[in-house]
Amino acid sequence: MRAVVLGGAGFIGSHLVDRLLALGHEAVAVDSYLTGRRENLAHLAGAPRFRVVEHDVCRPIPVTGPADVVFNLASPASPFDYERLPLETLEVGSAGTRNALDLSRAAGAVMVQASTSEVYGDPLEHPQRETYFGNVNPVGARACYDEAKRFGEALVTSYARVHRTPVRIARIFNTYGPRMRVDDGRVVPAFVAQAIRGEDFTLFGDGLQTRSFCYVDDMVEGLLALWQRGDGAPVNLGNPHEFTAFRWSAGCSPPWSGSGGSWRQLGSRLLDLAKPPASGSARPLRPRPSRAEHDAHPTHRAAARVARGAASAPSPGSIRQDARGPGADRADAGAHRRQAFHRVWRGGPGPLKRGVAGPQGGI
Repeated sequence: MRAVVLGGAGFIGSHLVDRLLALGHEAVAVDSYLTGRRENLAHLAGAPRFRVVEHDVCRPIPVTGPADVVFNLASPASPFDYERLPLETLEVGSAGTRNALDLSRAAGAVMVQASTSEVYGDPLEHPQRETYFGNVNPVGARACYDEAKRFGEALVTSYARVHRTPVRIARIFNTYGPRMRVDDGRVVPAFVAQAIRGEDFTLFGDGLQTRSFCYVDDMVEGLLALWQRGDGAPVNLGNPHEFTAFRWSAGCSPPWSGSGGSWRQLGSRLLDLAKPPASGSARPLRPRPSRAEHDAHPTHRAAARVARGAASAPSPGSIRQDARGPGADRADAGAHRRQAFHRVWRGGPGPLKRGVAGPQGGI
């Protein structure tokens, strides 16, 4: 099978390319490198059945020939990126999505649109089901991303009605793993980087706001299942189990390492945590779980690496794999498979099951 991955040099996109090639498919990665990184695909140089095309999907996409699937993951997705690139974010969600649909139609392919839980806005329903229409601010600081993704869903479904192009919509919740950028404003890389540097963790409020976190390999499996067994209606993809920011910081700080452990309040509303309270000040907290509790926490791999000294401070722009070699992260993922990815399709060969409540917090 032949797959085209738009945004193929991004965090999730590059892992999706890896998985497609591992399954024996042909993969074409398209990326402008506006927020994607060349090093995410560098290990695939010269690989059979793989081709990379440097191109801005806001212009017609120069990929020809038949394909089985087009995955549209092309968009700035981190708070810091769409804060500095609001117009580009809106353009890729509109013109870029239209070009992706035109490519899918010309290639006779299924189009898989990467949407986000941010289409629910500041939800009044917890957890959110796919039938929830959301509570959205169209003029807020995050509106460029939220509204681009909402328009993208409307465009994909309208295009499917007019042209009968088979489409899928994945509403992706918080995802983490190798190749995340330290500086992208999301909670996992921020906490891990602060733990490595021995710094206090930065939280909003009392740290009791919750987020769910899904490992990237599991998210890729969900996207593949959606392509193969989904239909045209949106599907939440993520981890249904939530953790407080306080608990996550406790898991990132090994109790035997002496790193981190207290927190301080930060005023930015764009970071991927909850909004800070209207009043109140930071107070020192000392989250110190037992060793057994720490090892059971979803961040135990990253924290254990810090304690072992196996990971050096990350180079600018990424969290690198550890000293055991490029396959170590994927091997660990198999050995320590996240307990938490109860996929919306619930396994098995049948169709995806909809109406399953999604977790809180967007990618």
